[in-house]
Amino acid sequence: MSQSVHITINNIPLEVPAGTRIIEAAQMLHINIPHLCYHPDQTIKAHCRMCMVEVTGQRKLLAACSTVVWEGMEVITDSKKVYDAQVGVLDLILSDHKQNCLSCARNGSCELQDLCRRFNRLSPELPDISSNEPLRMDNPAIVRDPSKCVKCDRCVKVCAEVQGCTALTQSKRSADFKITTAFDLPLDETDCVLCGQCSLVCPVGAIVERDYTNDVVHAIQDPTKHVVVQVAPSVRVGLGDEFGLEPGALVTGKMVTALKMLGFDKVFDTNFTADLTIMEEGSELLSRIKEGGKLPMITSCSPGWVNYMEKHHPELCDNLSTAKSPQGMFGAVVKTYYAQKMGWDPHDIVSVSVMPCTAKKYEASRPELGRDGYQDVDIVLTTRELAKLIRYEGLDLVGLPDGEFDFPLGTGSGAGAIFGATGGVMEAALRTAYELYTGKTLPRLEFEAVRNDVNAIKEATIDLDGTPLKVAVANGLKNAEELIRRVESGEADYIFIEIMACPGGCIGGGGQPIGTNNARRDARIKALYELDKSLPLRKSHENPEIKTIYEEFFGAPLSHRSHQLLHTHYQPRKKRHDFSHLK
Repeated sequence: MSQSVHITINNIPLEVPAGTRIIEAAQMLHINIPHLCYHPDQTIKAHCRMCMVEVTGQRKLLAACSTVVWEGMEVITDSKKVYDAQVGVLDLILSDHKQNCLSCARNGSCELQDLCRRFNRLSPELPDISSNEPLRMDNPAIVRDPSKCVKCDRCVKVCAEVQGCTALTQSKRSADFKITTAFDLPLDETDCVLCGQCSLVCPVGAIVERDYTNDVVHAIQDPTKHVVVQVAPSVRVGLGDEFGLEPGALVTGKMVTALKMLGFDKVFDTNFTADLTIMEEGSELLSRIKEGGKLPMITSCSPGWVNYMEKHHPELCDNLSTAKSPQGMFGAVVKTYYAQKMGWDPHDIVSVSVMPCTAKKYEASRPELGRDGYQDVDIVLTTRELAKLIRYEGLDLVGLPDGEFDFPLGTGSGAGAIFGATGGVMEAALRTAYELYTGKTLPRLEFEAVRNDVNAIKEATIDLDGTPLKVAVANGLKNAEELIRRVESGEADYIFIEIMACPGGCIGGGGQPIGTNNARRDARIKALYELDKSLPLRKSHENPEIKTIYEEFFGAPLSHRSHQLLHTHYQPRKKRHDFSHLK
C-alpha cells in the first residue's frame, strides 16, 4: 500500500498518496488551479507559471503542476499574492497573443479565453507584441498560426513523447523563443505525419485542422451536385462531447438525422466499407500466408501510420496491406458502383467523409485515390467540423430524433464498428479470416487478447484450427516504432500487425473534440465494444450488403476489379505533393 501524506488546501484537510502534485491534490477537492501548459496525459513542463500557489513557509510561490506534496504542507490557492501573480502572468501571455478571438477556430473552446473570463480580463493591460508571422497553410490537414502560440510546449511533448516524430521543436530564446519546425520548414517537409495530435492538445488556436465546412455548405447549395456523406465509427462516440454529453455517448441516430437536416442527399456508414476492407484485407492476409507473400502484413487503415511508414521505414512499404482504408474504399464505391446504380455522373458527385482524423484530409488528396480526373473523396471533415456545421444550422443534437443510414451503403457489422478502437481492425479481421481459413464457425467472437490499451503494445498467438497466427497490435507511433524495431531485429516473427497512429486508435484521432484525453478515449473504446455486442450482425463476411456488392460488381475479394478500385500502393517519400493551390 502506498504511503499517504496529510496536507491542507485553503484550510481544508486532505489525505493524498505520496508523490501527488499540488494541482492533482486540489482537483480531489474540486479546486481547479488555473493552468495552460499542464496536461494530465503529459510529463510535467512547468512553463506557463499560471498555476503558481502559496505554500506556508516558502519564500516564493510554487508551480502547482510540478510541486509534489509533503507531509504537513499548507497550500493557499486564492490569496492576493497568488491572484496578483496569476493575473500578471496572464497579461504577459495576452500581450504576445493575437486577439482576433471572434474569427478564431477555437473561439468558445479556448483555454486562454476561459482564463480571461475567469480573471475578468476584458481588455489587454499591456501593449501588443504578438508575432506578425502569417498562417502556415502548407498542407491539406493542419494550419499553424504562430501569432496565437502561447509557448506551452504541449504540441512538442505529444509529438515527441507519444508519436516519436519530433516534427515540432523549440527555437531561439527569451523574447524570440518560439515553437516551430526544424529550420522552420513546412510541416510536410519534416517528419510530421499530419496525425493532428498537436491540434488536440493545443490550448488555443495556434494549431488547428484545416477547415472545409464552407466547401461543404457551398456543395450542398449547388443544385447540380449530388452530395453524399460517409461517417466513421469513432465519430458517433466522440461527437456527443461537443454537445455536453457523457464521454463515449453513442449518438448515431441523432447524428444521421442532423446530417440529413444539413441537406446531404445520402447519409452512409463507413462501417459498410470497414466490412469491405476486412473482406479484402483478410483475403490478402490468407493469400500471403498460403502463397509465401511478404510477411508480416501490416494494416493500412490509418493514414498517419502510412505516412510514418513511407517517411520513416520505406524499406517496409511492401509489408503494408494494399487494401485501401475504409474511407478510400467508400469513395471508390460511391463514384463507381453506386453512381452506376443511381445513373449519376461521378463528376457530379461530391463525396464527403466525416472522420476523427486530420490525416484523412491528406489521404483523400493522394493521387492514387482517384481516377478519370476526379478524387474518390472530395472533402474530409473532422468530428469538430461536423459539430460546427450542426451549430451553423442551429440544430439541437441532443433533442433530435434518431434517423437511419441510407440503403445500400449504410449497413455495417459490429466488426466494422470496432474499427475505431485500437485492436478493432485486428479483431474484425480475425473473425473473418478464421472462418474463411477453416470453413468453421467461430466458437467465440471476442478476441480479448488483441484488445489493446491506450498507448500500449499487445501480442498474441491465435489458433486458426491448429495453425498458429502470431499477431501484434500497437497504437501511438512511438509504440509503432518499437514494434517495427522488434520485426527488423528479428526478435519477433509476427504474421499480422495492426498499427494505429493515434493513442487509442481512431477514437483518439487528431480531429476528435478538444478535451480528448486518455479517460475519454477509454470511454469511447468501451462504447464501441458495447455497440458491437448489441448488433445482430457481427462478422464482416456475413453482411448481406457486402455479399450483394460482390455478386453485382466485384465478383470476389482480390478480383481484378477489386484490385483496380479497392487496393492501392505505397512508396518511399520525403516531400509531399505540391499544395500551393490550396493557399
